[in-house]
Amino acid sequence: MSLRVTQSMVQSQLLRNISSNMKRMAYNQDVLSSNSKILKPSDDPVGITYALRYRSELALNDQYKKNVDMAKSMLDHTDSVMEQINSLIQRANELTVQGTNGTNTQTSLDAIAQEMGQLYEQAVTLGNDQLNGKYIFNGQKTDQKPYSSSGAAAALNPNGQIALNGSGSVATPGESSDDQSVLYQLSDGVTLPVNVTGQDVFGGGSDTDNLFTVLKGLQTAFANGDQASAGTLLGSLQSRFNKFQDVRSEVGARSNRIDLIDSRLQALNQNLTAMDSSVEDADIGSVIIKLKSDQNVYQASLSAGAKIIQPSLIDYLH
Repeated sequence: MSLRVTQSMVQSQLLRNISSNMKRMAYNQDVLSSNSKILKPSDDPVGITYALRYRSELALNDQYKKNVDMAKSMLDHTDSVMEQINSLIQRANELTVQGTNGTNTQTSLDAIAQEMGQLYEQAVTLGNDQLNGKYIFNGQKTDQKPYSSSGAAAALNPNGQIALNGSGSVATPGESSDDQSVLYQLSDGVTLPVNVTGQDVFGGGSDTDNLFTVLKGLQTAFANGDQASAGTLLGSLQSRFNKFQDVRSEVGARSNRIDLIDSRLQALNQNLTAMDSSVEDADIGSVIIKLKSDQNVYQASLSAGAKIIQPSLIDYLH
């Protein structure tokens, strides 16, 4: 028995086709406007898992990049300050060699003592250097000033040597910085200290080659005309300079490693972006062609529908 096709069946089928064509056209319009082929998880359940993973890794990579930028800024600034300290130590060394050659009058030694005092004050200033309001040489206590003009150097004897108490230990040690490192995580499993402490650079408060103590001792020795004591302190100054150079080399090595990490993060970011794009981004050319095809089909379905349902009861009555 053949199935009778009624007008209602034709109209229902026509509406389903038009609705289907419109949905397909709307989907491609959304894809084109968002440049994403995954508008909801059901569009590509496997692809969305990869996309979420790539987005998470890109976000983490961005944070590592920010840490790298801050770490590099910190180390570059530290290196700049250490260059000034390097010049200061070299000038103190020149003055000490000049003052201990045995040919200077007390007036000349007084002039050297005065300049040595200025070098001491400048060393204290550099020891209290700040970056973005944080003291760079005070370990993790970046909100506290590590040195003062009156307390940076240990208590001295009249000959400029460190004063000892009855037990042979330092009577009044100079001020010491916090010795804790500031650690930045720069990539997965890679953490680096981005600071050097004042104890690394200037020496501990009880160290015989503490830079503040040596400079103050040289000032005292030259002011008293004690060239022998100044000669002894020259050895301490050179000892501190050698340790200072080791610390400066460490800063340079860390800065170079951070440059390498930065390059790796940039390469990783490019790879992740490319993989995420392959999963999420729409093929614009293909979508435009599909959309144009859908528009043509939709217009054709409307046109066909207008002709199919055109006969009405009035037409039959005619």
